[in-house]
Amino acid sequence: VIRVRMETAKRVVFTSMLEGNTVPYMQNDLDTRRVEDSNTQHNGQKATNVFAQKHTVSRSKRGEVLGSRGGFRGCTIWFTGLSGAGKTTISFALEEYLVARGIPAYGLDGDNVRTGLNKNLGFAQEDREENIRRVAEVGKLFADSGVVALCSFVSPYNNDRDLARQLHKSVGLPFFEIHVATTLEECEKRDVKGLYKKARAGLIKGFTGIDQPYESPENPEVIIKTESRTVEDCVQQIVEVLQKNDILPQSVVEKVMDLTIPE
Repeated sequence: VIRVRMETAKRVVFTSMLEGNTVPYMQNDLDTRRVEDSNTQHNGQKATNVFAQKHTVSRSKRGEVLGSRGGFRGCTIWFTGLSGAGKTTISFALEEYLVARGIPAYGLDGDNVRTGLNKNLGFAQEDREENIRRVAEVGKLFADSGVVALCSFVSPYNNDRDLARQLHKSVGLPFFEIHVATTLEECEKRDVKGLYKKARAGLIKGFTGIDQPYESPENPEVIIKTESRTVEDCVQQIVEVLQKNDILPQSVVEKVMDLTIPE
């Protein structure tokens, strides 16, 4: 809960009821948040008279109050692979593992996003590119807030995934590309949504792996082979990488035996 009271025409005091202290900000400091001129044009920027606003709450401060582990852990973990590879299954299992241990995380799934934010996009190449661009921006916002963003998208093109990485790198946020490298043969065998059968019958056009290409990542942080492995084993592989990169504290990196909340 935040209270705001005016002291003078030039001074605002924000009182944090969460921490019980008072932090002053001069009006001049607030005015400096307009860091971009309205005439500045970014790649693909159509809106004019738009000013980027700088947060007054730092990432380290968010890390102090978000979750129960302390420390800023915001990052984006990007799962890519063919339809049916196991991206969302692993992502949601990792989300459950992290949240159960006091680390805020949220899973963004391709189908879920396409029913809301991206429901106006199809599967043509330009629509796929825009789909990934939007999700990358959303993931960046989640990560900047201190949440572990778990993005599960086929994202078949290297250029699109590189864009997602650069969006994070440009603002100093960690980005981990996870290639769920399940073979096409195995994905067709699973075919949990019946999409491969439809694609082979010509009922679906532009299906990745059938009549549209999938470009395997060149340098992913993690490659996961799912055949003959449990979900827990796949999660453990990612957890260990996150710990080595100081995203997770050692105290939560026990062997993943199950995904239930610990006693």
